[in-house]
Amino acid sequence: MSELTVAARYAKSIIDLAREQNLVEPVKGDMELFLRTLKANPELRAVLANPIVSHSKKVKILEEIFASKVNKVTLAFFKLMVNKGRGEVLYTTAGEYVNLYDIKNNIIHASVVSATALSEANKQTMIADIIAATGGTVKLETKVDANLIGGFVLTVGDRQIDTSIASDLHKLKKEFATRAVSN
Repeated sequence: MSELTVAARYAKSIIDLAREQNLVEPVKGDMELFLRTLKANPELRAVLANPIVSHSKKVKILEEIFASKVNKVTLAFFKLMVNKGRGEVLYTTAGEYVNLYDIKNNIIHASVVSATALSEANKQTMIADIIAATGGTVKLETKVDANLIGGFVLTVGDRQIDTSIASDLHKLKKEFATRAVSN
């Protein structure tokens, strides 16, 4: 079974438990904190995934880092995962919890890469257009890539809209190459 499949099952279990105990929001915050912490500390992620490190040592590390920062349910879940020998999927499970939360709450993640920084008005227009198309709440991530020359690339879920000049130039180049070969 793939890591993602296992993580999705555990994430569903913890979100169901959190729902029963009215802790969906706090546990989501805990999972986001866990994700940020492990992203900032790849060594910690490696220790949790390492089968040579004992379960008790992993549990102790998690307690020292997170006991005062997360809900008791979240900490108990972390311990359970480690004691079941699933420390290597803990990071992925936390990510899947956040994904499930977003799906259940119709939160859409979108990213836009533009040649120059977008103005606040442009961002709000883009968010309004995405809301109109999806009906969900939008979290927009923006990046700047001068290599686009002009325009932007918008990604929403598995859909992408590319209005960049670099893309247009690439298409023209391919078209010219095709015409040159066929003539």
